[in-house]
Amino acid sequence: MSEHLMNTYARQPVTFVKGEGVWLWDDKGERYLDALAGVAVNGLGHSHPKFVAALGAQVSKLIHVSNNYQIAEQSQLADKLCEIAGMDRVFFCNSGCEANEASIKLARLYGHQKGIEAPEIIVMDKAFHGRTLATLSATGNRKTQAGFEPLVSGFVRVPFDDLEAVRQVAEHNHNVVAVLVEPVQGEGGVNIPHDAKAYLQGLREICDANGWLLMLDEVQSGIGRTGAWFSFQHTGITPDVMSLAKGLGSGVPIGACVAKGKAADVFTYGKHGSTFGGNPLASAAGLATLKIIEEEGLRDNADILGNWINKEFAKQLAGIAGVVVIRNAGLMIGIELDRSCGELVKKALESKVLINVTADTVVRLLPPLVISQAEAQHLVDTIAALIKDFLAK
Repeated sequence: MSEHLMNTYARQPVTFVKGEGVWLWDDKGERYLDALAGVAVNGLGHSHPKFVAALGAQVSKLIHVSNNYQIAEQSQLADKLCEIAGMDRVFFCNSGCEANEASIKLARLYGHQKGIEAPEIIVMDKAFHGRTLATLSATGNRKTQAGFEPLVSGFVRVPFDDLEAVRQVAEHNHNVVAVLVEPVQGEGGVNIPHDAKAYLQGLREICDANGWLLMLDEVQSGIGRTGAWFSFQHTGITPDVMSLAKGLGSGVPIGACVAKGKAADVFTYGKHGSTFGGNPLASAAGLATLKIIEEEGLRDNADILGNWINKEFAKQLAGIAGVVVIRNAGLMIGIELDRSCGELVKKALESKVLINVTADTVVRLLPPLVISQAEAQHLVDTIAALIKDFLAK
């Protein structure tokens, strides 16, 4: 590793040089099952032939032009996202934190347009929304925030999956203009509301009653990962604002802030922008990703195999002391243990499987949406055995 790189990552001692499907090969020729998918980015796996062809075709024509001009691929991707989400307008950027930053700016502008001088946004404990100063301030992880004070003001924090706490804020705080929430908390430990449908419907009702925007961070849960295009589609509601990134570009950086109804026209000329956002290459990547997911039934695969993996882990880890709970929303899978388990990342790497540990005690699995039954079996068998050995110490 170069000595000139800043020390922002505790990188594992492996360098990957090629990939195919759910598999990666290192520079020594060893093969690994990628059960992390670039942290929910590579939904199509690696080197998907249709995706590679689409990118090659676009690169040969046009990679980038300024947003001062019409971009056909960007318009097509905006149309497709609004069609599948049931929403109205899209702003394109380059990452999840930028998409959330756009959502936060949109909410503040919405508040000012209503005459609220100091608009505030309700956010959740254990949330993760990014590492820019605003999204870091919205994030519910003190360890991540430490050292970057003063944080950005204007956020009111409540427990995740607690409608009564949100109602209490509504009664006493008249500066609130929006709620920002992940339908499934990824970095926080694959935390799923005990009744996701009731929780999001309850938030929708509270926001409607108070004139607030309901803003969903679907950066990790979107683009087919939970078995629907977007996690909110399991619950019968539609948000006012939704942030996307990760799986949308299958490895090509792209983010999106999608808005509906009263939120759709809040941004006007000059209020927000992005040099690279929605350029032809990134937009072509997004279009190809959505097309392939649709053509190959990958949302159904995420639903079926995600639930199967959950049940198989439950079977193999039944009665093992130290396993707290196994939970999943499609192919967002968390295995919570009763102790710190970061060392399992290295153990899994030695067993040629890529995983990570989040929230200190949760083994998180985010395999590509293209994973097969046989590959899922190999994943479960390997990780279950490692967890058993770890907990037996």
